[in-house]
Amino acid sequence: MLPVGSTSLSLSGMTALVIGGSSGIGESVAHGFAREGARVAIAARRPDKLGAALARLESICPTARAYEADVTEPGAVQALAERVSADLGAVDVLMNCQGMTIIKPALDFTPDEFAQVVATNLTSVFHACQAFGRGMVARGGGAIINVASLAAHRGWPNACPYAVAKHGIVGLTTSLAAEWARHGVRVNAISPGFFMTELNREKMPQARKDAALMRSPAGRFGELQELVGAAVYLASPAASFTTGTVMNVDGGYLAGGI
Repeated sequence: MLPVGSTSLSLSGMTALVIGGSSGIGESVAHGFAREGARVAIAARRPDKLGAALARLESICPTARAYEADVTEPGAVQALAERVSADLGAVDVLMNCQGMTIIKPALDFTPDEFAQVVATNLTSVFHACQAFGRGMVARGGGAIINVASLAAHRGWPNACPYAVAKHGIVGLTTSLAAEWARHGVRVNAISPGFFMTELNREKMPQARKDAALMRSPAGRFGELQELVGAAVYLASPAASFTTGTVMNVDGGYLAGGI
């Protein structure tokens, strides 16, 4: 159980699992958790990327573990929970960073493409929250952090299924927070602004990048390290009374209006 009433940001003594931890936001957060003292495990689909990410993580956390799992399969999520529990014991912190997108006009999406985006960005997150949240509820404590998006707050042309899924992440986060708070389980989300991750570096057209910079009060894209502090806070004892929150880390993008 996480301590209550502390101002500490230390994660010492905790076990954290980052799904989607082999690159981008997930890998940066995994390193941040490790630097704050957590025992960290990562899970991802691709074994080649997973092995390289584990090697990098082990330089900070020698006890780090990595698990290959396609979390779009509900059975795989439950199997992952059982493997992690057997290897590491109770998971105190779950960070859901799995994600993908397809950029194209809404009229052009096929049913399979829509299902793929929603399965990765929303359905898998629900199943992960359920699989790991069950143990947290039983133990009386834990922290879950989901990754939303600017697309969770606004219409998002040419990425309609992604926006649908990310709006769903906010609903999932707030619903689970309200349901599980009495069990000591906190569920929060982070909405990143524009960060040039592997997910969007190549898929975002230059015109969209230019428009994003023009609309951002900060006048720049974020650096991945600038997301880590938010995740560490939400995982830490300092956030013992913070649940159901969606924290925007966006350089003022949503505050900027028109």
